[in-house]
Amino acid sequence: MARSEPDEVSAPGEMRVFWFLLLTMVVVVTAVTLAVVGGGGSAVLQDVPPERFTDPLPAARPVGRADIEALRLPMALRGYRMVDVDEALSRLGAELAERDARIVELESTLAGDRAAAVTTGTDLFKRPGDRPAPEPADRVDGPDRTEEDGR
Repeated sequence: MARSEPDEVSAPGEMRVFWFLLLTMVVVVTAVTLAVVGGGGSAVLQDVPPERFTDPLPAARPVGRADIEALRLPMALRGYRMVDVDEALSRLGAELAERDARIVELESTLAGDRAAAVTTGTDLFKRPGDRPAPEPADRVDGPDRTEEDGR
């Protein structure tokens, strides 16, 4: 019987290169894994606290248009965080309710002042320091209007 030889004959140098590349790949994968996971004394990728909503809406003054335009809500995994959106919307709703109440109060005060001015005959547009306009006096040297109309 004849001895069968393998189809491919590999040189001893090719096996060394194969084992060298395999060992290098294992070392690289291990190093990358340890760097990402944080093996050793210090973590390369530190945990980042989740982005939190810091209320940029002013607490000491009413909310203005520029405050609303500058409002940026933090992103979550699937959009915006509902808690942060609810907080911002409730604050804006409270501001609008307060402004609506103030507008109603001012309009009722204005309506009351107008009604009082109509009944008393005072001028609403007169400034507090202005003197009343003098009443027109009858002209002494001029002809009387009633006599001219009678002619």
